Amino acid sequence: MEKKVSFRRARLASAIMLGLASTGTLAFAEEAKVGESVERIQVTGSHIKRQDLEGPSPLTSISSEDIAKTGVTDLIGLFTKLPISGQGTFSTQGNSSDDTANGGSSVSIRGLGADSTLILVNGRRVSVSPFAKGIDTAFVDINNIPLSAIKRVDILKDGASATYGSDAIAGVINIVLKDDFEGVELSAKVGGTSDGGGDEQNFSMLWGSGGDGVNHTFIVDYYKRGEILYADRDYSRSANQAGLTGRADAVDFRSSSGFPGTIALRSDPTDRMPDTFGNDVCPADQIVGDLCRYDYAPHMTMVPSTERFSFNYMGSYEINDSVTAFTELNGQNARSTIKGAGSPSFNELFMDGDNVNHPFANDPTHPYYQQDLTMRRRMVDIGNRLKEADTDYYRSVIGVKGFTNNWDWELAYSYIKNETTEQGVDGFPNMRRVQEAIDSGLWNPFEPSANSAESLAYIETTTNRIGKSTNRSFDGSISGSIMNLEHGELMLGVGFEHRTESISDNPDDQYIRGEIFGTEATQANGERDNNAIFAELGAPILENLEMQFAIRYEDYSDFGTTTDPKVAFLWAPSEDMTVRGSWGTAFRAPSLHQLGLGRTDESPNLVDTVRCNAVGNVNKACEPQEYTAVFEGNPDLGPEESESYNVGVIYEFDNNLSFSVDYYNYAIENIIDSDTQFVFTNFGADPAVVERIPTADPADPGEVVTIFDSFQNIGDLNTSGLDIDIQYALDTDMGAFNFNYVLNYVLEFEDLRPGANGGQRVNAVEGDFEQPEIRWTFNSSWAVENMSASLAVNYIGEFAGSADAGFADKTVDAMTTVDVTYSYLVDENMTLTLGVTNLFNEEPPFSHHDFMGFVNSTHSGQGRFGYAKVVYKL
Repeated sequence: MEKKVSFRRARLASAIMLGLASTGTLAFAEEAKVGESVERIQVTGSHIKRQDLEGPSPLTSISSEDIAKTGVTDLIGLFTKLPISGQGTFSTQGNSSDDTANGGSSVSIRGLGADSTLILVNGRRVSVSPFAKGIDTAFVDINNIPLSAIKRVDILKDGASATYGSDAIAGVINIVLKDDFEGVELSAKVGGTSDGGGDEQNFSMLWGSGGDGVNHTFIVDYYKRGEILYADRDYSRSANQAGLTGRADAVDFRSSSGFPGTIALRSDPTDRMPDTFGNDVCPADQIVGDLCRYDYAPHMTMVPSTERFSFNYMGSYEINDSVTAFTELNGQNARSTIKGAGSPSFNELFMDGDNVNHPFANDPTHPYYQQDLTMRRRMVDIGNRLKEADTDYYRSVIGVKGFTNNWDWELAYSYIKNETTEQGVDGFPNMRRVQEAIDSGLWNPFEPSANSAESLAYIETTTNRIGKSTNRSFDGSISGSIMNLEHGELMLGVGFEHRTESISDNPDDQYIRGEIFGTEATQANGERDNNAIFAELGAPILENLEMQFAIRYEDYSDFGTTTDPKVAFLWAPSEDMTVRGSWGTAFRAPSLHQLGLGRTDESPNLVDTVRCNAVGNVNKACEPQEYTAVFEGNPDLGPEESESYNVGVIYEFDNNLSFSVDYYNYAIENIIDSDTQFVFTNFGADPAVVERIPTADPADPGEVVTIFDSFQNIGDLNTSGLDIDIQYALDTDMGAFNFNYVLNYVLEFEDLRPGANGGQRVNAVEGDFEQPEIRWTFNSSWAVENMSASLAVNYIGEFAGSADAGFADKTVDAMTTVDVTYSYLVDENMTLTLGVTNLFNEEPPFSHHDFMGFVNSTHSGQGRFGYAKVVYKL
């Protein structure tokens, strides 16, 4: 009876592992037959090797075949389709000249943050990007791993700090690389979008050999994607969403820094007028009130152009029957080009009243005659901004593993390095030189057509930002049977890990001196050591009940120690039903970026609530627009801490139909974040927090110059929900059909922040902006003889508009897309695949909150993408 239960568990594991389009190919366990001796395998979420994939924790496993059916070309394309991906997942879509992590992508499980989702490669950590997302979010750039190198992706959907340590609050994504291929495989894929831009080419070669205890797998991969501009899509080609859509409630997001711009008194910048004099004037359709505005959207990249070349090597050598040496080498060079509109200035430049180029020098009747001036001006005359990001990623692992007296052991050393250089190669002015050129009369900001090439060359500069992150670790583990109990073996796993991490993010001196305006750059430096020991116990309490106990102790050099336990169970009350559950604590150490960030200028879109309440919508104080916010790191930060539990039921109706439902619950404390809008709203009248320009009107607090903010352990978060998975397989005379429905339903999402008068306030709940309550995918596949096809439907539910932007009363509609593929086996060596993602070219739903007219952190602007792929095996 025990063998039968074990076999049904193994078979059920292969059926219920959530794939995007499960084909029944996921199972090591399927290879096991009743009565055969089964080799133990390493399962994500445990340090104890098991005889099947199914364990107490909810695990989604996606094979390389399933990934291919989605039509995606990189990992972030895969993760954005998964229902468990939430707010905080980001791709290169939306990269701009203002972005702090251009070219990078990462995933956020359950919307708990990319820095709360632990990314592993073959069960080991990798280095974070040297450039943080949004200046503080440390993340692993998953673009470093090409799809051609991936054997499968495991997603552990509960807290796992007891197993893996820091960052595993939301869960773990383990990318398992191909390591046992024999032969040669060549593949090529080309595709393009219906609406223009975003053409892709991908070529790879896979070679492997094995024999006499030696195994080699080598992969090279080349990927290239063309840019998509906001101008390439009808719904985002203008920042004036009010004019573009004709909606009465839409916003004109055109910048108040125009070309040739707006002139104002230096003594009172609110006394101003658009530049409508001389030879170069502000176009009439860009004048709004007393400002010359500028439509920057057409010049910006929605998705930057990207080129990547990577190599992967996996090798092993059997030293003897019980000891094997192994090595893993991965490397990639990635280049991205990011475009933005000309650099804006907001009253940072000045012209003296006696300047030779003063526009009213010969008009003594003008109020600005002989007055010192300032200006809001877009530096279009030196060109639009162009940034190039060049990243080199390198990962190496060497180790030995073996099997001694029924105990599996492993020792390994790994070194991972990530270096990025970001250059501003066009359109970046040096503010000091610009001011010098104005003062000397070399450059006239109000008559750009009269300026010489010499003057433009003098004020333009190139910028450099160099980042590096490293991760060095030495780890060891051993697992095996302590004793035989009545219902099986009592299994123990113990181990250690020593890790040293470092990051450096250093812009050139021009940024540090504050000479580059209109764009952001961060500066951060830090290093830490970490030592950890861990233990895990697997106990068969009854014939049909297994318990897991795990604990991990961590000692960090920069903030202290932490201990995290976990308890889990797997119970099979019948041959058809399995119940699983887990409870544990987890933590996230403050990132080196959050601890060591230097003074960094940001330009968030905010509403000046204080001024709006005082004097109304003067200069659009009641509407979202760019402000300068200055951030610095906080060395006194503590860790985020969480408690989570999960309980689920898996039921197999018959050999073809299975169903699973899991309930999850997370409670996270001391979240590290900043809340600039909250600071702005509640402390906007405090000159120590918000610097303003004084005005003659005592009721008017004045225009904002700078907002000062930092990172704090300021928040708590509670979330719960359901994961549902239904799988059905049907064999007919017309072929084999497989159907799979995966749903994530958020029951609760409560983000708590400090209240203005003490206590806590609710910052966000389920269904709020970027927090859809429902995401699901439906996948179907068909195969017969030498043909196969698949169809997938992807759904992201509706959510409320942005409260920060003043649109909480609006709704961002749901979005549904359809993907299809068709594959034909030409002969035993060649397979041809044709596919389309977003078959019906669904546009992202409208959102009021920003200039592009949609939520680019949640919805894709790629549109319909068609592709062809050929795979040839030798």
